[in-house]
Amino acid sequence: MQRLAHPNHMKKSHIIFTALILMILAGCTSTSAVGSSKTKEYAKSHALAGKASWYGDKFHGRLTASGETYNMNANTAAHKTLPFGTIVRVTNTNNNKSVDVKINDRGPYVKGRVIDLSHKAFARIGNVKQGTVPVKIEIIDDSNTFRYKH
Repeated sequence: MQRLAHPNHMKKSHIIFTALILMILAGCTSTSAVGSSKTKEYAKSHALAGKASWYGDKFHGRLTASGETYNMNANTAAHKTLPFGTIVRVTNTNNNKSVDVKINDRGPYVKGRVIDLSHKAFARIGNVKQGTVPVKIEIIDDSNTFRYKH
């Protein structure tokens, strides 16, 4: 005669098995933003100063490298390496005017330039007819950074 497993024993085994699977799956997740703890350290070791330029009409409404739609009337910017979502303060070193922008694109790809600002952001710190201005960049908030749009 075969003995059947006691119902309480089966129930307990099922709960233990489920808990084990959940613990394994929880170990596969991550809640920290990519690069958020390293962004300010990066800034300390890299020169965040140089020339800023702007981009506007030609790219307005097109997708940025982060997956967001470019809006030339928003306070956004393109930087070669800072994580997307980083908020930086860009200060024109000629007149001390500054603007806070969110990094949501990659660039600039012109030698000597460190950041491409949206038309609106550039107009707040300089004359758009001038094209470029000398700037310094400070990281204000790196708590919502990400590398790619998911």
